[in-house]
Amino acid sequence: MRSPVAAFMTELPGWFLFSGIFLPVTVLLFLLIAYFRIKLMECNKDDSLSTVNAEVAQASDPRDINQDDYLQNQKLKQHDIQRSATKTKCV
Repeated sequence: MRSPVAAFMTELPGWFLFSGIFLPVTVLLFLLIAYFRIKLMECNKDDSLSTVNAEVAQASDPRDINQDDYLQNQKLKQHDIQRSATKTKCV
């Protein structure tokens, strides 16, 4: 006794497999690709691209993380010094 899948494949004509399954799925995928490509081109024409570019320009470079940490530590040290100076003035 053959498996149900093998029996189904022998009884299914090739033209039905091509025109009924493969072709509609392929056409649907091509239409989706075309639709999203058109939408992406419309977005690139809008000002949304300029806002994205502005946000990217403001983002910090990950290579500058050491410098950012150093500057943050300097600010914290200055804040601690100012805090300790105000405490000594109040006493």
